[in-house]
Amino acid sequence: MPNPPVKEMPRQQQMAVKAAMAESAAKMKTPFKMKGSKLSPAKKKDACYYKAKRAHKVFPSAYASGMIAKCRKNS
Repeated sequence: MPNPPVKEMPRQQQMAVKAAMAESAAKMKTPFKMKGSKLSPAKKKDACYYKAKRAHKVFPSAYASGMIAKCRKNS
């Protein structure tokens, strides 16, 4: 029988599972951040991303994405 999803568990058990996941992530060498109830690797942004974000008022947009692509192509 498969394990039930975390959301269907009692609240106390959910907290125990999340604490165990955070503890195992702390032991790993790569940084992790909590996103909802899942652990996802923290991604670092490059200079092109920040340059496009500063230049465009609406982000993300097609223009900003194009600027990022052009910057990365030239780098």
